[in-house]
Amino acid sequence: MSRRGWVLFALMSVIWGVPYLLIKVADGGVSVPVLVFARVTGGAVLLLPLALRRGQMAALRPRWRWVLLFACVEMILPWAFLSDAERHLSSSMTGLLIASVPIIGLVLARLTGGRERMTAVRWAGLLMGLAGVAVLAGRSALGGGAWPVTEVMLVALGYATGPLIANRKLSDLPALPVTAACLGFAAIVYAPAAALTWPAAVPPATVLASLAGLAVICTAIAFLLFFQLIAEVGPARATVITYVNPAVAVALGVAVLGEPLNAEIISAFVLILAGSVLATRSGTSRPESDPAEDSRGDVDVRV
Repeated sequence: MSRRGWVLFALMSVIWGVPYLLIKVADGGVSVPVLVFARVTGGAVLLLPLALRRGQMAALRPRWRWVLLFACVEMILPWAFLSDAERHLSSSMTGLLIASVPIIGLVLARLTGGRERMTAVRWAGLLMGLAGVAVLAGRSALGGGAWPVTEVMLVALGYATGPLIANRKLSDLPALPVTAACLGFAAIVYAPAAALTWPAAVPPATVLASLAGLAVICTAIAFLLFFQLIAEVGPARATVITYVNPAVAVALGVAVLGEPLNAEIISAFVLILAGSVLATRSGTSRPESDPAEDSRGDVDVRV
């Protein structure tokens, strides 16, 4: 990759490993609806003017139903589940569980008519990833936290479903207006619940800073940088950040929040990430073609 590509890759690897820490902090001062509303509204305020200025919003009209469905499975439901789950789980554990997205995506692709062949290596990766999830889920379930783990796995399911919708129904639409429209729709959905649960007093500065970071850095700026990364290195290489983000989440959780780093977490980290890499290896040899055409809709673009 070019130097610019490496810089963008490094930025995205860090930026989308940070939200787990920020959500954990914000959870301590505002309700889940307020947290999600602040994040999506901030992102929409920054991205919608760009999309409107470019005159790209009209392109969404023929498939607005698919855009709304994409918003539901990528933002509206996952970000609520994620924020609620982190009230009970560490940010490190949450980040590791989310790392199972590529594995779930492979299974969904196969179940919905995907052409990828399940090789022995892929089966091994799938089983390794599931074993890693079981290590974390079992540890949490023993402590009475089965539902938060289930919430995170529902988030991973949504994150794995979104790319299928994008690939099959939205792949020819510009990414910026799709993202801006999804954020705007999510803001409208969460506005009533946020108003009803609005904090009576101004939250602590750390909470406000976390909300601002989620909206500006981890949503608006992150999407803009990710679009540039895709243009620079192609969608296939851009998805490799999926394997780096959990490491950043664990490191921040341990260093900033003092979360534990024990043998279970380390073993789960190795199993899930190794399983994801193996499960998503190419199962068939194909003639080389334009990466933008091969995997345009399979890109993970959220946390």
